[in-house]
Amino acid sequence: MNGQHSVQRPLGAKPPLSIGARHAIAAFLFAFMLINLAGCAGYQVGPRSLYRPDVNSVYVPVFESDSLRRNLGEQLTEAVIKQIELKTPYKVVSGAHADSVLSGRILQEYKYVVAENVNDDPRDIEVEFEIEISWRDRRGDLISETYTYGIPSSIVVFGQSVSLIPESGQSVATAHLAAIDALAEQVVSRMEVPW
Repeated sequence: MNGQHSVQRPLGAKPPLSIGARHAIAAFLFAFMLINLAGCAGYQVGPRSLYRPDVNSVYVPVFESDSLRRNLGEQLTEAVIKQIELKTPYKVVSGAHADSVLSGRILQEYKYVVAENVNDDPRDIEVEFEIEISWRDRRGDLISETYTYGIPSSIVVFGQSVSLIPESGQSVATAHLAAIDALAEQVVSRMEVPW
């Protein structure tokens, strides 16, 4: 065999990786570690980066209501819970197991005529809600940032109006439902971490 070596491999065994392939794998692993270290430095990617990392669960007690219409607080609570489950990484749990508490109150519910026909029948009615919310951690400290609208720092006030046109088959109940859904989206959007 004139100074040449022959390597015998078992049948079906693959040849060892070339030096170039080994360098490529090492470079890939090095880049992967750098990306992971950057993630450990506080950078996050994806929808979880929009929300507080120290909060995993939320308790949402039934919203109180100062309105004379029945069940508006319950409807708003249900809509907020659905939005939290749909759009955030937080889980809605019972009060004893929650990292935070999102409470709220319906302050006002208005209904006023925007347009009438010649017989003074309402043709366009505006339905409007005004609510306040407070999001606190387990210790009772405020989680959401303070908004400067002349409002105490412990609460945030939202308003939402919806147009109601009786001739198109809309009712006050459908207008309330549309306003409540829009309010729930506003409430959950305030749970995002400010940029």
